[in-house]
Amino acid sequence: MTRDEIILKVSEKMRLIRTEAGYTQDKMAEIIGVSKKTLVQIEKGRAEAGWSTVVAVCALFRETETVRFLFGNEPLEVLETIAREGIDYRKEKTLGGKIWWKELKKENGFILQQNIISQHYRIIDDEHFRVYSSFDERSATDRFEEVIKEILM
Repeated sequence: MTRDEIILKVSEKMRLIRTEAGYTQDKMAEIIGVSKKTLVQIEKGRAEAGWSTVVAVCALFRETETVRFLFGNEPLEVLETIAREGIDYRKEKTLGGKIWWKELKKENGFILQQNIISQHYRIIDDEHFRVYSSFDERSATDRFEEVIKEILM
């Protein structure tokens, strides 16, 4: 998934996200920091939301079924992965991937998983803390092997 694909997906679902949350166009526009005119253009498919608007929508409406369905229950993780281009960053507690994740490898307390919706990869430890995310399978696999080697040293 790319930044442009995320922008397109969220733009296409903006009306649904707004109605699911129970907001008028005026209130939604105020919440996400755009004009009502801009929101109307996005909802009618005449314009796409900007990256900062998409980030705001995903963060503020991450509990809606629509946003969860778009990103496999982890909208902020998907956005962070895109924004940070797969680099290691702070450890963050996850739910362990029981629903939206396919386990690819498990070794020495680390698990390499792939999200079944967004298709991105992540490495979590035995306490379900995320230590790495990427959309690139090769870099996720390589990083998994590095993490395992570091533990064995």
